[in-house]
Amino acid sequence: QVQIAESGGGLVQPGGSLTLKCVVSGLSISPYNMAWYRQATGKQREVVASISTSWIPKYADSVEGRFTISRDNGWLTVSLQMNDLTPEDTAAYYCHVESTDYWGRGTQVTVSS
Repeated sequence: QVQIAESGGGLVQPGGSLTLKCVVSGLSISPYNMAWYRQATGKQREVVASISTSWIPKYADSVEGRFTISRDNGWLTVSLQMNDLTPEDTAAYYCHVESTDYWGRGTQVTVSS
C-alpha cells in the first residue's frame, strides 16, 4: 500500500523559513517526477515546484529564488526548503507522485505576524 506523509508545516512570520518533508512508503520514487502543490483557501490547487528523475527542478514564478526542491531516492523523500515566506504562501502543501494518483494529505503552512 502506497502512503505519502508530509510534515514540516506550521506558523511562521513573514520573512521566515520552513522545510517541508515528504516521505513515501510502498513505492520507489526513482521512476517518477515528484512535485509539491499547494492550495490556499478558496483557490485551486497549483504546482509549486517539481523535480524530475534527473534531479532537474522547476518552480512556479511566484516561488522562484525562494524555494528549493530536492529528492532522495534512497530514503524515498522529497523536501521543499522555503525561504523568505510571505502571507501569500499560506496554503496547504501537498506532495504528489507525478503521473500517478498518489497524493499526500497535506501539511498546513501559515505565514502571519
